[in-house]
Amino acid sequence: MSNLPLPRLAIITTHPIQYYAPVFKLLHQRGHLAINVFYTWGRTSLTKYDPDFGQQVDWDIPLLEGYPYQWVENTASNPGSHHFKGIVNPGLIAQINQWQPTAILIFGWAYASHLRALVYYKGKLPVCFRGDSTLLDQTNGLRTVLRTIFLKWVYSHVEHSFYTGINNKAYFKKHGLKEEQLSFAPHAIDNDRFAEDHFTEATGLRNSLGISASDMLILFSGKLEDKKDPVLLLQAFLQLNLPHVHLLFAGSGALKSTLQQRIQGNKHIHFIDFQNQGYMPVVYQACDLYCLPSKGPGETWGLAVNEAMACGKAIVVSDKVGCAADLVKKDNGIIVKSQSLNELLTTLQYFTGNPARLRKFGRQSAQIISDYSFLAVARAIEQAILADKNYIAGNQ
Repeated sequence: MSNLPLPRLAIITTHPIQYYAPVFKLLHQRGHLAINVFYTWGRTSLTKYDPDFGQQVDWDIPLLEGYPYQWVENTASNPGSHHFKGIVNPGLIAQINQWQPTAILIFGWAYASHLRALVYYKGKLPVCFRGDSTLLDQTNGLRTVLRTIFLKWVYSHVEHSFYTGINNKAYFKKHGLKEEQLSFAPHAIDNDRFAEDHFTEATGLRNSLGISASDMLILFSGKLEDKKDPVLLLQAFLQLNLPHVHLLFAGSGALKSTLQQRIQGNKHIHFIDFQNQGYMPVVYQACDLYCLPSKGPGETWGLAVNEAMACGKAIVVSDKVGCAADLVKKDNGIIVKSQSLNELLTTLQYFTGNPARLRKFGRQSAQIISDYSFLAVARAIEQAILADKNYIAGNQ
């Protein structure tokens, strides 16, 4: 193997994302693969309006440094990653072939150009895939049967897939991928950056909201949208009605005005707008308990849980949150039934009545999440590509 040329991995993904760019940088720096990232949304994806946040999002951390990439012209009339026809790249395959890859890694199939590439490269090059879908929202009926048939066809074009966790692995296996075609590459965030000490800033945030050091703060962070069910958390908090406990909604979205109308002047409920990545560690470190009570559909993972755990926080999530089966254990958090007000209320009572328990669970969260790293993802990709029989045979 030492005398073989480096495998050339073409990575197809829509736009720069803070959870993937560091992996690309690691792959390039480690030097086991030659990579090139093809961004199919096009250059306009750098500054985009997010309809769920209800505002333009410009990330404040570098997403294009330390690895090679190319923009691909997107001719979609309504460009974006929110629908199948939002990614249309007539020149994608020619652009990739010009770079002469020996393997392909595609992030997501539900875009016109990505699916076309998936089909085109089958039998020509090893095709790897990354997605995080689950079966958590699946229902019975003809539509589900037809979708299962279609997805088995889609994944018949995939030679190897990287699964994010237990629920994602079950999804891939249901749709035809075998155990030997699957590698664990966890959803990850920058654990070290979130774990950096921001005590002074976090204390300042609490003080600005009128939360004393002896009070407890429950945090919801993310898009204020129906699938995450922030309304249920508000209802549970209002019933909790403890003078030493506060609730903070950090984020923007369609439900913000609804939530604000329901608080009835309650001074223990607070709102801050969407915060960029540089400030989010401060927000998590200001809280004592993180809660994501999603009802779905589509809460395939919940990377905010990773972020809260990296900050050493106890966790409450619903059973519709994709990461629950992997990240939430008996000694760092509790999984509640989605849309169950009683279960959520009982769980909040359990935690807010015992500050020592919160701290103990938080320490365990930090330990668990340490294995869910960018390095683990990079290593999984390297191992799969370097072990591929087609690559080895083609270079002998």
